[in-house]
Amino acid sequence: MARATYKLPEDFLLKVSTLAEKTDEIIPKVLKEGGEVVKAKVKSNLQAVIGNDTKLPSRSTGELIDALGVSPAGINRNGDYDVKVGFDEPRSDGESNAKLANILEYGKSGQPAKPFLKPAKTASRNACIETMKRKLDEEISKI
Repeated sequence: MARATYKLPEDFLLKVSTLAEKTDEIIPKVLKEGGEVVKAKVKSNLQAVIGNDTKLPSRSTGELIDALGVSPAGINRNGDYDVKVGFDEPRSDGESNAKLANILEYGKSGQPAKPFLKPAKTASRNACIETMKRKLDEEISKI
């Protein structure tokens, strides 16, 4: 599955450092807002590629799109906060959403790749960072 990592600007990190004891409360809210921006772009791209340029009529049930979501913010094994944009498992038919997304993204024998994750990462980067900055400023102003 594709992985997106963004390096945050220095001015953003300086604002975060001023939060002190409110950090654990505010950072998850900020990351959730950024994750929602990326999720919206992934969903838009996914809807555009499902059933597009197929030899046979699409058999899409809409389950893959419905399974798309943003995880709650948490601390990863490196001690950094993060959120993940991905797919809930399992599907009602027993298949894996991750497997189907991977096939769409990279293709398989007889099925060309229809990338939707990598273009979403690239296209949503600036909007994600700006949204997180805006949310951080909003949360700081409440302190």
